[in-house]
Amino acid sequence: MTAMSPDRIEPDLSFLLDRTSHVLRTRMTAALAVIGLTPRMHCVLVHAMEEERTQIQLAEIGDMDKTTMVATVDALEKAGLAERRASSADRRARIIAVTPKGAKLAKRSQEIVDRVHREALDALPKTQRETFLKAMNRLVTGHLGTPVEAPPQAARRRRQRAK
Repeated sequence: MTAMSPDRIEPDLSFLLDRTSHVLRTRMTAALAVIGLTPRMHCVLVHAMEEERTQIQLAEIGDMDKTTMVATVDALEKAGLAERRASSADRRARIIAVTPKGAKLAKRSQEIVDRVHREALDALPKTQRETFLKAMNRLVTGHLGTPVEAPPQAARRRRQRAK
């Protein structure tokens, strides 16, 4: 016998947002892979081109942890798309500078990102696009603009192999 799930009163907003976000990320990843970039690499290149930014600042913009950011910048350096340099404002700080090759690829990757976003919005009737974007922006800048700290969870135990 299985337990009955509780009756839903509200739409499952978590599922709707998670699912659309997941599918959009997979489409973005596939589209950028054609030119040898990941979404994280694209994010770092584009935001590093806007102004002089440190690795920490770029990690915050891209919502990346330190390890992921280091690996992303290492990959960009290896490909000749970016390099770590001393900041012109503070010689102790290191910034991520985009190379000319990286700037050219960032322009192409932005075109790809714009296309993927346009295709997603084109799935909505024109009359609903503006309303959808206004609603999403209102959520992002309002009620869902700031994450809350969750209490720490108990450490998960490793699954034991059957003997």
